[in-house]
Amino acid sequence: MTVAKTSFDTDGRMDSIDKIHAGFEKLGYITSAQIATSIYLARHLAKPLLVEGPPGVGKTELAVATAKFLNLPLVRMQCYEGLDESKALYEWKYGKQLLYTQILRETLGEVLQGAKGLAESMDRLHQFSDVFFSEQFVEERPLLKALRAEAGSVLLIDELDKADQEFEAFLLELLSDYQITIPEIGTVKAKVPPVVFLTSNNTRELSDALKRRCLHLYIPFPGTELENKIIAARVPDVSETLRKELVAFVQELRGQDLKKLPAVSETIDWARTLVLLHATTLNQDMVRDTLNVILKFQDDIETVEAELTTLTNEALKSASLPAGAS
Repeated sequence: MTVAKTSFDTDGRMDSIDKIHAGFEKLGYITSAQIATSIYLARHLAKPLLVEGPPGVGKTELAVATAKFLNLPLVRMQCYEGLDESKALYEWKYGKQLLYTQILRETLGEVLQGAKGLAESMDRLHQFSDVFFSEQFVEERPLLKALRAEAGSVLLIDELDKADQEFEAFLLELLSDYQITIPEIGTVKAKVPPVVFLTSNNTRELSDALKRRCLHLYIPFPGTELENKIIAARVPDVSETLRKELVAFVQELRGQDLKKLPAVSETIDWARTLVLLHATTLNQDMVRDTLNVILKFQDDIETVEAELTTLTNEALKSASLPAGAS
Protein backbone atom coordinates (compact mmCIF):
# COMPACT_ATOMS: atom_id res chain seq x y z
CA MET A 1 0.00 0.00 0.00
CA THR A 2 1.54 3.32 -1.08
CA VAL A 3 0.50 6.95 -1.44
CA ALA A 4 2.08 10.08 -2.83
CA LYS A 5 4.56 11.81 -0.56
CA THR A 6 3.23 14.64 1.55
CA SER A 7 4.89 17.70 3.05
CA PHE A 8 5.86 15.76 6.17
CA ASP A 9 7.23 12.78 4.22
CA THR A 10 9.80 14.37 1.95
CA ASP A 11 12.27 11.50 2.34
CA GLY A 12 9.72 8.76 1.67
CA ARG A 13 10.15 6.96 4.99
CA MET A 14 6.40 6.74 5.40
CA ASP A 15 5.32 5.98 1.84
CA SER A 16 4.65 2.28 2.52
CA ILE A 17 3.75 0.00 5.40
CA ASP A 18 6.64 -2.29 4.49
CA LYS A 19 9.13 0.58 4.95
CA ILE A 20 7.68 1.31 8.36
CA HIS A 21 7.90 -2.33 9.40
CA ALA A 22 11.52 -2.63 8.19
CA GLY A 23 12.58 0.73 9.62
CA PHE A 24 11.17 0.02 13.07
CA GLU A 25 12.80 -3.42 13.08
CA LYS A 26 16.20 -1.79 12.52
CA LEU A 27 15.52 0.28 15.62
CA GLY A 28 14.75 -2.86 17.63
CA TYR A 29 10.98 -2.36 17.71
CA ILE A 30 9.21 -5.33 16.11
CA THR A 31 5.85 -4.27 14.71
CA SER A 32 2.89 -6.46 13.90
CA ALA A 33 1.02 -5.79 10.66
CA GLN A 34 -1.65 -3.96 12.67
CA ILE A 35 0.85 -1.69 14.41
CA ALA A 36 2.70 -0.79 11.18
CA THR A 37 -0.62 -0.08 9.42
CA SER A 38 -1.83 2.12 12.28
CA ILE A 39 1.37 4.19 12.21
CA TYR A 40 1.04 4.59 8.43
CA LEU A 41 -2.59 5.71 8.65
CA ALA A 42 -2.06 8.03 11.61
CA ARG A 43 0.73 9.82 9.76
CA HIS A 44 -0.99 10.16 6.40
CA LEU A 45 -4.42 11.01 7.82
CA ALA A 46 -2.82 13.40 10.35
CA LYS A 47 -4.83 11.78 13.12
CA PRO A 48 -3.80 11.18 16.74
CA LEU A 49 -3.28 7.52 17.62
CA LEU A 50 -4.82 6.24 20.84
CA VAL A 51 -2.84 3.18 21.93
CA GLU A 52 -4.42 0.95 24.57
CA GLY A 53 -3.40 -2.35 26.11
CA PRO A 54 -1.96 -3.86 29.29
CA PRO A 55 1.13 -2.27 30.86
CA GLY A 56 4.50 -3.22 29.42
CA VAL A 57 3.49 -4.23 25.89
CA GLY A 58 5.35 -1.39 24.17
CA LYS A 59 2.85 1.48 23.97
CA THR A 60 5.25 4.17 25.16
CA GLU A 61 8.15 2.60 23.29
CA LEU A 62 6.13 2.86 20.07
CA ALA A 63 6.14 6.65 20.31
CA VAL A 64 9.86 6.65 21.16
CA ALA A 65 10.62 4.45 18.13
CA THR A 66 8.47 6.65 15.88
CA ALA A 67 10.42 9.76 16.91
CA LYS A 68 13.69 7.99 16.12
CA PHE A 69 12.35 6.65 12.83
CA LEU A 70 11.18 10.09 11.67
CA ASN A 71 14.19 11.87 13.21
CA LEU A 72 11.86 14.19 15.12
CA PRO A 73 12.09 15.43 18.71
CA LEU A 74 10.00 13.49 21.21
CA VAL A 75 7.89 15.65 23.53
CA ARG A 76 6.51 13.57 26.39
CA MET A 77 3.79 14.53 28.83
CA GLN A 78 3.24 12.11 31.70
CA CYS A 79 -0.35 12.27 32.93
CA TYR A 80 -1.43 12.10 36.56
CA GLU A 81 -4.43 12.99 38.69
CA GLY A 82 -4.77 16.76 39.04
CA LEU A 83 -2.84 17.60 35.85
CA ASP A 84 -4.05 20.93 34.43
CA GLU A 85 -3.24 23.28 31.58
CA SER A 86 -0.63 25.23 33.58
CA LYS A 87 1.49 22.06 33.70
CA ALA A 88 0.55 20.72 30.27
CA LEU A 89 0.33 23.82 28.07
CA TYR A 90 1.99 26.92 29.53
CA GLU A 91 2.45 29.07 32.57
CA TRP A 92 3.71 32.57 33.11
CA LYS A 93 7.31 33.35 34.08
CA TYR A 94 6.36 34.92 37.39
CA GLY A 95 9.92 35.71 38.40
CA LYS A 96 10.54 37.63 35.20
CA GLN A 97 7.20 39.43 35.53
CA LEU A 98 8.12 40.45 39.07
CA LEU A 99 11.51 41.75 37.94
CA TYR A 100 9.93 43.87 35.22
CA THR A 101 7.34 45.14 37.71
CA GLN A 102 10.16 46.38 39.94
CA ILE A 103 11.80 48.10 36.98
CA LEU A 104 8.48 49.73 36.05
CA ARG A 105 8.01 50.92 39.61
CA GLU A 106 11.41 52.62 39.55
CA THR A 107 10.55 54.44 36.32
CA LEU A 108 6.92 55.14 37.23
CA GLY A 109 7.54 58.88 37.27
CA GLU A 110 8.78 58.83 33.67
CA VAL A 111 5.82 56.73 32.54
CA LEU A 112 3.25 59.06 34.08
CA GLN A 113 5.04 62.30 33.23
CA GLY A 114 2.65 64.71 31.55
CA ALA A 115 -0.46 62.60 32.24
CA LYS A 116 -3.53 64.68 33.04
CA GLY A 117 -5.78 63.19 35.65
CA LEU A 118 -6.33 59.68 36.98
CA ALA A 119 -7.99 58.34 33.81
CA GLU A 120 -5.04 59.17 31.56
CA SER A 121 -2.59 57.79 34.14
CA MET A 122 -4.51 54.51 34.31
CA ASP A 123 -4.57 54.28 30.49
CA ARG A 124 -0.79 54.52 30.41
CA LEU A 125 -0.40 51.85 33.07
CA HIS A 126 -2.81 49.51 31.24
CA GLN A 127 -0.51 49.63 28.23
CA PHE A 128 2.14 47.97 30.34
CA SER A 129 -0.19 45.32 31.80
CA ASP A 130 -0.56 43.79 28.33
CA VAL A 131 3.21 43.55 28.02
CA PHE A 132 3.41 41.38 31.14
CA PHE A 133 1.10 38.78 29.52
CA SER A 134 2.85 38.52 26.17
CA GLU A 135 4.94 35.89 24.39
CA GLN A 136 8.18 36.83 26.14
CA PHE A 137 6.72 35.84 29.51
CA VAL A 138 5.29 32.46 28.44
CA GLU A 139 6.91 29.32 29.85
CA GLU A 140 6.30 26.48 27.37
CA ARG A 141 5.02 23.16 28.65
CA PRO A 142 4.84 19.95 26.56
CA LEU A 143 1.69 20.69 24.52
CA LEU A 144 2.78 24.18 23.50
CA LYS A 145 6.33 23.00 22.83
CA ALA A 146 5.05 20.29 20.48
CA LEU A 147 2.82 22.70 18.57
CA ARG A 148 5.62 25.23 18.12
CA ALA A 149 8.24 22.76 16.87
CA GLU A 150 9.37 24.23 13.56
CA ALA A 151 9.86 20.91 11.74
CA GLY A 152 7.23 18.96 13.65
CA SER A 153 7.53 16.62 16.62
CA VAL A 154 6.23 13.42 18.13
CA LEU A 155 3.94 14.25 21.05
CA LEU A 156 3.42 11.47 23.59
CA ILE A 157 0.55 11.98 26.04
CA ASP A 158 1.33 9.04 28.29
CA GLU A 159 -1.16 7.20 30.52
CA LEU A 160 -4.05 9.55 29.80
CA ASP A 161 -6.37 7.35 31.87
CA LYS A 162 -4.57 8.62 35.00
CA ALA A 163 -5.64 12.23 34.31
CA ASP A 164 -9.04 13.70 35.16
CA GLN A 165 -11.92 13.88 32.69
CA GLU A 166 -11.66 17.69 32.75
CA PHE A 167 -8.15 17.49 31.34
CA GLU A 168 -9.36 15.04 28.71
CA ALA A 169 -11.94 17.64 27.59
CA PHE A 170 -9.21 20.30 27.48
CA LEU A 171 -7.30 18.19 24.92
CA LEU A 172 -10.14 18.07 22.39
CA GLU A 173 -9.19 21.30 20.58
CA LEU A 174 -5.61 20.12 20.15
CA LEU A 175 -6.65 16.68 18.91
CA SER A 176 -9.15 18.13 16.42
CA ASP A 177 -7.25 21.04 14.90
CA TYR A 178 -3.69 20.85 16.27
CA GLN A 179 -4.17 24.19 17.94
CA ILE A 180 -4.62 25.57 21.44
CA THR A 181 -6.19 28.82 22.61
CA ILE A 182 -4.34 30.90 25.20
CA PRO A 183 -6.75 33.59 26.44
CA GLU A 184 -4.15 36.36 26.86
CA ILE A 185 -2.35 35.67 23.57
CA GLY A 186 -4.80 33.99 21.19
CA THR A 187 -4.78 30.76 19.21
CA VAL A 188 -1.52 28.91 18.63
CA LYS A 189 -1.74 26.59 15.63
CA ALA A 190 0.93 24.07 14.65
CA LYS A 191 2.91 24.91 11.52
CA VAL A 192 3.55 21.19 11.10
CA PRO A 193 1.03 18.91 12.87
CA PRO A 194 2.80 16.78 15.46
CA VAL A 195 2.52 13.01 15.40
CA VAL A 196 0.38 12.46 18.49
CA PHE A 197 0.30 9.30 20.58
CA LEU A 198 -2.03 8.90 23.53
CA THR A 199 -1.58 5.82 25.69
CA SER A 200 -3.95 4.22 28.17
CA ASN A 201 -3.72 1.20 30.48
CA ASN A 202 -7.53 1.05 30.66
CA THR A 203 -7.75 1.96 34.36
CA ARG A 204 -10.81 4.03 33.39
CA GLU A 205 -12.93 4.49 30.30
CA LEU A 206 -11.95 7.40 28.04
CA SER A 207 -14.66 9.66 26.62
CA ASP A 208 -16.37 9.08 23.28
CA ALA A 209 -15.47 12.65 22.24
CA LEU A 210 -11.77 11.90 22.62
CA LYS A 211 -12.00 8.52 20.90
CA ARG A 212 -13.80 10.06 17.90
CA ARG A 213 -10.81 12.29 17.26
CA CYS A 214 -8.29 9.43 17.26
CA LEU A 215 -7.41 6.28 15.43
CA HIS A 216 -7.43 3.34 17.81
CA LEU A 217 -4.78 0.68 18.30
CA TYR A 218 -4.92 -2.09 20.88
CA ILE A 219 -1.62 -3.83 21.61
CA PRO A 220 -2.18 -7.17 23.38
CA PHE A 221 0.41 -9.48 24.84
CA PRO A 222 2.30 -10.89 21.84
CA GLY A 223 2.03 -14.48 20.69
CA THR A 224 4.98 -16.86 20.79
CA GLU A 225 6.31 -16.06 17.32
CA LEU A 226 6.18 -12.29 17.73
CA GLU A 227 7.67 -12.38 21.24
CA ASN A 228 10.55 -14.52 19.96
CA LYS A 229 11.26 -11.87 17.33
CA ILE A 230 11.13 -9.13 19.94
CA ILE A 231 13.57 -10.90 22.24
CA ALA A 232 15.90 -11.72 19.35
CA ALA A 233 15.96 -8.02 18.42
CA ARG A 234 16.30 -6.61 21.93
CA VAL A 235 18.57 -9.26 23.49
CA PRO A 236 20.72 -10.55 20.61
CA ASP A 237 23.15 -12.27 23.00
CA VAL A 238 20.60 -14.85 24.12
CA SER A 239 20.92 -18.25 22.40
CA GLU A 240 18.10 -19.47 20.20
CA THR A 241 17.42 -22.44 22.46
CA LEU A 242 17.22 -20.38 25.64
CA ARG A 243 15.17 -17.69 23.90
CA LYS A 244 12.53 -20.19 22.79
CA GLU A 245 12.39 -21.75 26.24
CA LEU A 246 12.05 -18.53 28.19
CA VAL A 247 9.41 -17.18 25.81
CA ALA A 248 7.49 -20.46 26.08
CA PHE A 249 7.65 -20.22 29.88
CA VAL A 250 6.33 -16.64 29.86
CA GLN A 251 3.53 -17.71 27.52
CA GLU A 252 2.64 -20.45 30.03
CA LEU A 253 2.59 -17.88 32.85
CA ARG A 254 0.12 -15.68 30.97
CA GLY A 255 -2.34 -18.55 31.08
CA GLN A 256 -2.25 -18.60 34.90
CA ASP A 257 -4.51 -16.74 37.31
CA LEU A 258 -2.03 -14.10 38.49
CA LYS A 259 -2.41 -10.58 39.89
CA LYS A 260 -0.07 -9.21 37.23
CA LEU A 261 0.82 -11.12 34.10
CA PRO A 262 4.42 -10.66 32.90
CA ALA A 263 4.70 -8.02 30.19
CA VAL A 264 7.04 -7.89 27.20
CA SER A 265 9.32 -5.51 29.07
CA GLU A 266 9.69 -8.12 31.80
CA THR A 267 10.41 -10.87 29.29
CA ILE A 268 13.21 -8.68 27.93
CA ASP A 269 14.56 -8.09 31.44
CA TRP A 270 14.43 -11.82 32.17
CA ALA A 271 16.30 -12.65 28.96
CA ARG A 272 19.03 -10.16 29.91
CA THR A 273 19.15 -11.63 33.40
CA LEU A 274 19.60 -15.19 32.13
CA VAL A 275 22.34 -14.06 29.74
CA LEU A 276 24.06 -12.30 32.63
CA LEU A 277 23.89 -15.53 34.64
CA HIS A 278 25.40 -17.49 31.72
CA ALA A 279 22.32 -19.71 31.39
CA THR A 280 22.12 -21.92 28.32
CA THR A 281 18.79 -23.62 29.04
CA LEU A 282 15.95 -23.31 31.52
CA ASN A 283 15.89 -25.46 34.62
CA GLN A 284 13.73 -25.28 37.71
CA ASP A 285 16.44 -23.88 39.98
CA MET A 286 17.30 -21.10 37.54
CA VAL A 287 13.64 -20.22 37.06
CA ARG A 288 12.94 -20.24 40.81
CA ASP A 289 15.92 -17.98 41.54
CA THR A 290 14.87 -15.39 38.95
CA LEU A 291 11.06 -15.41 39.21
CA ASN A 292 11.18 -11.99 40.89
CA VAL A 293 12.33 -10.50 37.57
CA ILE A 294 9.10 -11.42 35.77
CA LEU A 295 6.61 -11.54 38.67
CA LYS A 296 6.05 -8.49 40.85
CA PHE A 297 3.80 -9.88 43.61
CA GLN A 298 4.87 -12.41 46.22
CA ASP A 299 1.49 -14.15 45.95
CA ASP A 300 2.13 -14.69 42.24
CA ILE A 301 5.61 -16.05 42.92
CA GLU A 302 4.25 -18.51 45.46
CA THR A 303 1.47 -19.58 43.07
CA VAL A 304 3.96 -20.27 40.29
CA GLU A 305 6.45 -22.02 42.59
CA ALA A 306 3.73 -24.52 43.49
CA GLU A 307 3.35 -25.40 39.80
CA LEU A 308 6.95 -24.86 38.77
CA THR A 309 7.68 -28.41 37.67
CA THR A 310 4.63 -28.58 35.43
CA LEU A 311 5.13 -25.10 33.98
CA THR A 312 8.81 -25.65 33.25
CA ASN A 313 8.21 -29.03 31.61
CA GLU A 314 5.39 -27.61 29.48
CA ALA A 315 7.60 -24.71 28.41
CA LEU A 316 10.49 -26.97 27.45
CA LYS A 317 8.10 -29.20 25.53
CA SER A 318 6.56 -26.25 23.66
CA ALA A 319 9.96 -24.79 22.86
CA SER A 320 11.10 -28.02 21.27
CA LEU A 321 8.13 -28.24 18.89
CA PRO A 322 8.52 -27.11 15.27
CA ALA A 323 7.14 -23.64 14.49
CA GLY A 324 3.38 -23.76 14.06
CA ALA A 325 3.03 -27.13 15.83
CA SER A 326 0.82 -27.52 18.87
